Amino acid sequence: MEILDKYNDVRQQLFDAVGYVEGWRVLPVDDARDYFWHLTGEGYGDAVLFAKEVGNVHNGTMQDGYCNEIYTQRHLPRWVYRGNELTMIVVDTNVDGNKLIQFFDNTKEVE
Repeated sequence: MEILDKYNDVRQQLFDAVGYVEGWRVLPVDDARDYFWHLTGEGYGDAVLFAKEVGNVHNGTMQDGYCNEIYTQRHLPRWVYRGNELTMIVVDTNVDGNKLIQFFDNTKEVE
């Protein structure tokens, strides 16, 4: 019981740090803090580009990295949640139906 209580508490602390209120669908958390990242936008049709090397993420283009589409769940007021240290993005990997919430380090955002 204590392990589940700790898990739920830490998960809620992550959500509180960025102002996210979990709604209709419960999504897994992905720790993407090791990646440099760039948002092409914050809505429908936009994506987050991310890579291990800062030089592989360039203002809307990417080399040797990954791209996840912003998952625009209709029950959420927004899909990108910026906190002081972390940004949480609701994404669709477009692989095997996987949708998740990714946490990125704000100091590694590529403008």
